Amino acid sequence: MRARIRTARKAMVLAAAASLGAGLLAGCADDGKSDGSGSSDGDSGGKTTISVGLFGTMGFKEAGLYAEYEKLNPKIKIAENVVERNENYYPALLNHLTTNSGLLDVQAVEVANIAEVTATQADKLEDMSKVSGVDKSKWLDWKWQQATTKDGKTIGLGTDVGPMAICYRTDLFKQAGLPTDPAEVGKLWAGDWAKLVKVGERYKSKAPKGTFFMDSPGGLIQAILGSEKEKFYNSSGEVIYKTNPAVKAAFDLTADAAKKGLVQSQTQFQPGWNSTIANNKFAAIACPPWMLGTIKGNSKPDAAGKWAVAEAPKGGNWGGTFLTVPKSGKNVKEAQKFVTWLTAPEQQAKLFKVQASFPSAPSTYTMPEVTGATNEMTGDQKIGPVFAEAAKAAPEQVIGPKDQIIMQGLTDNGVILATKGKSAKEAWDSAIKTIDNKLDQ
Repeated sequence: MRARIRTARKAMVLAAAASLGAGLLAGCADDGKSDGSGSSDGDSGGKTTISVGLFGTMGFKEAGLYAEYEKLNPKIKIAENVVERNENYYPALLNHLTTNSGLLDVQAVEVANIAEVTATQADKLEDMSKVSGVDKSKWLDWKWQQATTKDGKTIGLGTDVGPMAICYRTDLFKQAGLPTDPAEVGKLWAGDWAKLVKVGERYKSKAPKGTFFMDSPGGLIQAILGSEKEKFYNSSGEVIYKTNPAVKAAFDLTADAAKKGLVQSQTQFQPGWNSTIANNKFAAIACPPWMLGTIKGNSKPDAAGKWAVAEAPKGGNWGGTFLTVPKSGKNVKEAQKFVTWLTAPEQQAKLFKVQASFPSAPSTYTMPEVTGATNEMTGDQKIGPVFAEAAKAAPEQVIGPKDQIIMQGLTDNGVILATKGKSAKEAWDSAIKTIDNKLDQ
């Protein structure tokens, strides 16, 4: 069955790979020049260019980490290439891994995809546990294990994790008659996602004109399911999303919120959704720490300081990334050194302080960069402790190889339809039809 899936998937992503393959290689093309020996690992100044393939706003460049590494290593230049949505980035990456060609020196892998990459592509990636300076005890144990094969090879080093909170606009909450202090806001929905929807109804009754309570149905269901230990797979690796009552309950609650007009009819990370951030069209959003970077990147300057972070109804995790080093990269040894440095606790702490990507290195949780961290979007609020508590409460989730396909089906082919007038049953039927068709490929 796995061979059939991989053959079908390869055919499915050829078109995506054709358009994105050049993008994955753009880091080298932009900054490296041939030295006449068939290599493109240097520029005109004799520097080695390490090419890095990423998705979304991961913040390494924004936090100044590339510049810091280049200063420490004058003969190195870092060139990143970013694809905004992981569902566009990952199929092309998987195709390049399958064919073992066209890979950059460093490739990011999202947590929803790490199980598949670890199970099927480990032979194309370096074992980072063997690299000098890498110590598994520096990572959360479950984070380390997610990128470790059954025979003990660790094919990626963890960057961030995504402990869940709720970010909200204090000005819009105030206008709607809701409290604005983070502790008081968290009490409104403590312990129950249904309470969050009830708060949304209160918001809607006095909402500023043209605004919604939450940003999207996809964001809401992601948050709810992020607080479940089992969602799409069980611990035996069986697909259970259709029979898991937690998944159906999350779907129905989100559809109910959509029916009541509490969430925008938007798909996250698309241009239309980005513009609603800039134009202050919603009051709250399911918010792992990295989401603050997305909010910052899409906001107008006057939004700074108007956001706050409250505890979510239940502890959960949404997101997290690993950095891998393909064996076929042009600069494997230098890439390994760079990834080891970039994922060290000290750099994880710096990244959180600037970009709000919460560390997967627990030693950072008592560092001042985390305990005293503020964010441009949330003003003077110390956000580190909120996310630290969420990280402690998050369940150790079962991650399956097709998590991304299932989640995308539930969001982009499911709950979004409930904002367009479809019933919860119609939306659910559409989602499972889409998902099952893709799982059978």
